[in-house]
This record gives sequence, structure tokens and C-alpha cells, in this order.
Amino acid sequence: MPHYPSELKYTKDHEWARDEGDGRIRIGITAYAVEQLGDVTLVDLPSAGSEVSAHDRFGDIESVKTVSELYAPVGGEIVEVNGELEDSPELVNESPYDQGWMVILRMSAPGDIEELMDAAAYEAYLSKLDD
Repeated sequence: MPHYPSELKYTKDHEWARDEGDGRIRIGITAYAVEQLGDVTLVDLPSAGSEVSAHDRFGDIESVKTVSELYAPVGGEIVEVNGELEDSPELVNESPYDQGWMVILRMSAPGDIEELMDAAAYEAYLSKLDD
């Protein structure tokens, strides 16, 4: 079973969020999502300055198996995009919690991150999916 870092928060759509302080969060996809996708071949992300609402689609990720949508765990403004993924989408497979992050978002309501699952709750959620 993959490791799910305890300092992150998680969604049922398999995104993770790391509190960066100052009302900003870094967002990526979980090791579970990477495992389901297989080898990532393309990550299509919005431009910095884009506004998203919680649970809205903010991009797409393509793999050898499928194309999946990426969903914002909380609402806010995208303030930074991981440009390295344009030329090296495989970073998502190699390092989903570090180099494979997608965007940094400034939350419109900073408390919203507390509504997401912690690592234990996410692992419990995954165990129900595998039943």
C-alpha cells in the first residue's frame, strides 16, 4: 500500500493539498491516483491568475490508460503552476508529493482546507473502494 503523508489533506477525487501558509495550498494527485493512471504522458493545467471554485475541474491529466479530470479541493485563485510538468509529466509518477505537484492556490476561505480528509481518513476511504 502506498504511503500517504500525514501532513497533507486529501479529497475523494484523489487530490492532495499541502498548507503552504499565508492562505496558500499546493495541490497534486495521490499515489493511489498515480497507480490507477499508469504512466502519465500529459498534464494540462490552467494559467496562474485563474479562479476556481471548490470541486471544480481545473485541468486534465493523461496517461497511457486514460484521461482524467483534476478537481480543486477548495476554491480560490491559482497563483502558481508547476511548469516542469509541461516537459516532464513523468514527475507525477516519480514524485507525486514533491516534484509532481500541479498548482499553488490562494484559498478564498482559508478554513476550507480543514474540511478535507486527513491521511487516516483517506486510507479508510480507499479501503472501502477496494472492497
